[in-house]
Formats: sequence, C-alpha cells, structure tokens
Amino acid sequence: MAETKTLPLIGKPLLQKVKELNHLPKRETARECGYFTVTKDNQVRVNLTDFYEALLEARGIPMSPEGAKDGRGREPTYRVSVHKNGQIVIGSTYTQEMGLKPGDEFQIKLGYKHIQLKQLDGSESDELETN
Repeated sequence: MAETKTLPLIGKPLLQKVKELNHLPKRETARECGYFTVTKDNQVRVNLTDFYEALLEARGIPMSPEGAKDGRGREPTYRVSVHKNGQIVIGSTYTQEMGLKPGDEFQIKLGYKHIQLKQLDGSESDELETN
C-alpha cells in the first residue's frame, strides 16, 4: 500500500471531510485527512495529536491562544487534573473563550477514558429533567 503524502486538511475543508467520514474509526479519518507519516520501512503512522489540534483550530478553539494572558493567574494549557476532592475545574479562561455565562447547562457523556460536555439550550435541559 503506497501512500502519497499530501498536505493535511485544515479549516472548513477538514471539518467537511470529517463530517463525510463520520462512519470511519478516528484513526482512519485522521489518515484520510492527511494526518499521517510513512516510516522508512513503509509503515503508516497516524498523527492523532496534530489531527485533533487541527480540528480544534478549525472549530475556532486555538491551541495557542494569542492574548489570552491578562497578567493574572495562569495561561491556559488545555490540561486539567483531578483535585483531591474528585472535582475537575475547567477554569474561567476557557469558559470566557467559549462565551459561557453563569447558569449555562451541559450534558455530561462518559466514554472510555474521556468525558464529553455538550452545551444544552433551554429546550434540551427541559427534556433531560422530564426523562
């Protein structure tokens, strides 16, 4: 299987391709979007980190936000850790970047080694309460 290296997709073309390939596993999707290298012995290595970073950037969440530092607190690192009390705090830098306000609600979905937060609008939160 000879792979020809092309530039990886970014921006809107990346988002469109990911949407088209939503039936494929993540590694295959990343490879199809150009996020791979071929080793000296012709092994294909998928670069999921670059793929996920490009997806975040395409969705408007830069991995190296410019001007996010205001002289107080820590710079955003896109990493958090579990506190002794079992809680995970995201931090105001991220909520401000997303334009979140007090009272905004999220649905929590647990996966294998990941947590997904999906922002709810008013009608979705009402549905969750009735179920």
